[in-house]
Amino acid sequence: MSFSALLSKRSLIAGAVVVLLGVGAAVVYLNRTDARAEPAGADNALAASAGPTWEDAQAGLGGTAQSGSAGASAGASGKAASVKPAPPGWVNVDPVAWKAQVDAYNALAMDPVPAGVGNLAEFRADCQYSHSLADDPIVAPGLPGASHMHSFVGNAVTKADTTVADLQKYTATSCKPVQDHSAYWVPTLYDAASGKPAETTGFRVYYRSLMSSGAGQMPMPTGLRMISGDAKKQQPTPRGAKGQFYCAFYGPGDLDGVARSTNGNWPICGEGATLHFMLQFPDCWDGQHLDSPNHKDHVAYGSGNACPKSHPVKIPAITFDIQYGVKGSTAGYYLASDPEGKSASSMHGDAFVVWDVTTMNKRTKNCVQQRRTCDNNGYQK
Repeated sequence: MSFSALLSKRSLIAGAVVVLLGVGAAVVYLNRTDARAEPAGADNALAASAGPTWEDAQAGLGGTAQSGSAGASAGASGKAASVKPAPPGWVNVDPVAWKAQVDAYNALAMDPVPAGVGNLAEFRADCQYSHSLADDPIVAPGLPGASHMHSFVGNAVTKADTTVADLQKYTATSCKPVQDHSAYWVPTLYDAASGKPAETTGFRVYYRSLMSSGAGQMPMPTGLRMISGDAKKQQPTPRGAKGQFYCAFYGPGDLDGVARSTNGNWPICGEGATLHFMLQFPDCWDGQHLDSPNHKDHVAYGSGNACPKSHPVKIPAITFDIQYGVKGSTAGYYLASDPEGKSASSMHGDAFVVWDVTTMNKRTKNCVQQRRTCDNNGYQK
């Protein structure tokens, strides 16, 4: 069974499922509710289930577009109007490039589905640890050393001043498929007893649908930046708390561990189990901005089969499923984002999305819109 069974449209479900990671496989039992906070000021009214047209996405979102947004609709000639400079912290999508991607996506026919392919609407990239830096090209672009330590997977060139053009030009990656040129990162995890890092040993990035149909599904725009989680949150994560690391294992067992660290914040896993963490990103986009000042307001979470009117473009939902090659200990761990509190509540993830456009379009059309299960190479048999 795919890890996708962990998510039931808008929340994590209880039950036994198999987590298939780039390194090994595990059965994990989840009983979590996925907290979904709408971005500040988001309009929660839902858009039509048919999904937005190009004009819907680019025409100012019903007059609510702020000064400096892309806000340019394509005329009959297919040319996009000029784009005003974005306010500080907002990054405009290139309307010409996005229109070209949308046109190519709409013209793309779905590939025939081989026999035996599942109906979980997803494709994925399996990644390995790449490198660590105290950099963050989303939160602190161009400022090397200005962040806490991060563990990066994916594009090998990622550092503080990495741009979209860099990710497109320098495509060496620790992910499969190699057509995924994206950069993904999380705060580095440290062993509290030794102070040494415990790096990821498997890092799967799912692109999936959390909605009830593929109607109106669009691909990710090149250069979209997003953050899931809160690096500043510092609350205890005792047994049963939301937002904690969990134990993944073969067979029945305790998600929260057979014991806890001395401070209660970290599970100690049973035989054969290792620590895991899962992060869910939004699945709706405003159609205008690749980033926003808090790196969240340009995206939102949908509901059922629709997106908020403020964010009408239905995009694949990224999910990080992260494996660590450690079992837990009485001393526990700490994240680079909270070395004092030593809780897991500050766990967060960043996604700087740059794929080969043809591959992104094809995987979204075949796997997410057509609602078929795909692996690193396409349809999963």
